[in-house]
Amino acid sequence: MSNRTLPINDTIYHYLLDHSLRESDSLKALREETMSLEFSSMQIAPEQGQFMAMLVRMLGAKNIIELGVFTGYSTLSMAQVLPENGRVLACDLDKEWTNIAQKYWQQAGVAGKIDLHLAPAKDTLAAFIEKGEQGQYDFAFIDADKENYITYYEQCLELLRSGGVVAVDNVLWDGCVADISIQDAETRAIRALNKHICQDQRVDISMVPIGDGLTLARKV
Repeated sequence: MSNRTLPINDTIYHYLLDHSLRESDSLKALREETMSLEFSSMQIAPEQGQFMAMLVRMLGAKNIIELGVFTGYSTLSMAQVLPENGRVLACDLDKEWTNIAQKYWQQAGVAGKIDLHLAPAKDTLAAFIEKGEQGQYDFAFIDADKENYITYYEQCLELLRSGGVVAVDNVLWDGCVADISIQDAETRAIRALNKHICQDQRVDISMVPIGDGLTLARKV
């Protein structure tokens, strides 16, 4: 028994994967290719992808927002469990990384569910708000540039329906958020976002210690 979250060492982590991870062939191949890249640490953990896919299923989600695609592992995790008429509004800036993503989306047969926008995410979301899509989305995943996190959060909250969920990645930032001696712009931006969500009475919240920390905010 324990009254706090169990520390995860390598032995426990591998046990967790061995006894819970159900990864499709396309997801596994994408994860393995991404591990060969210089910025492979930007890819979410496989257990986090599976966790978000379960959230999507539990919400009965049809329309999803994703900010920060990278090579598309999280996109693929979620798109695989969407209904045939589901869609992911996916936002990124990097054509090289998203080219890798699109190869695996095609391989997995879900490319038709993913609407990729290569443009600044806040501009893309502003355009969809201008089009009147407020309240039309069920789930949003934010994993993009940290200094715009509060802007992204507010835009996603506007686009979400009541009962929809925003998931924000990297909220523990490898522990840096808890070390006041660390004052770079990204760390300060994440701290500001964490405080902002904690005080936001428009949402129910839970900060989950999975991956690099994932905050779930349910719009009331």
